[in-house]
Amino acid sequence: MSALLAAPFALPAPLPKPSTLGEVLRHPGIWRGGAEPTSSIRTQASGNPSLDALLPGAGWPVGCLTEILIENDGLGELELVMPALAALTRSRRRVAMIAPPYLPYPPALAAAGIDLDHFVQIDAGATDSHWSAEQCLRAGCCAAVLHWLPDASYKQLRRLQLAAETGNALAFLFRPLQAEQESSPAALRLKISHSKTGPYIEILKCKGMFDARRNARLQLRA
Repeated sequence: MSALLAAPFALPAPLPKPSTLGEVLRHPGIWRGGAEPTSSIRTQASGNPSLDALLPGAGWPVGCLTEILIENDGLGELELVMPALAALTRSRRRVAMIAPPYLPYPPALAAAGIDLDHFVQIDAGATDSHWSAEQCLRAGCCAAVLHWLPDASYKQLRRLQLAAETGNALAFLFRPLQAEQESSPAALRLKISHSKTGPYIEILKCKGMFDARRNARLQLRA
């Protein structure tokens, strides 16, 4: 008989040991309501101490989709993410900007601390920009990807979320405020609006955030 054939009365492989309830509850993907979660998610400091103090892990969630809804362009949405992007490029990690609505100004990016040698702008039409962002996230070649997507289906958003998980990257998606009422798989959703005292940030959704911290408002700039 060939040695590659199993013995006729071979003992079955032992069954895996069942997980205890405690082990299940300690899994990072499980959140217990009513308790401050102990998140093991990796984060990148936002550069805004007040915002970091509210976010689980004290920063932008890595490997997750962050959706930033803006009332109108120019309220400081890029200033909000720029410190994290600058830190990434200074550590020689690539950042990609996909089809921005306005032409980036390199001297301003450099003044914000961006290492332009590790900053990539990808111009793409409306039909190709989503595909480009997804590929940059999924490939793992970018530490962060910025994408503008005025109209998006839940399926498109879900694909971006999964791509960010696969590539272990920061995914920033900028959308108009009208999308606030739409369902989203994003781990973090922020809203930037204007008030008499200036633009402010409101946290709409954050995976792993204690309920009392939701809807917190932070002044973006004076």
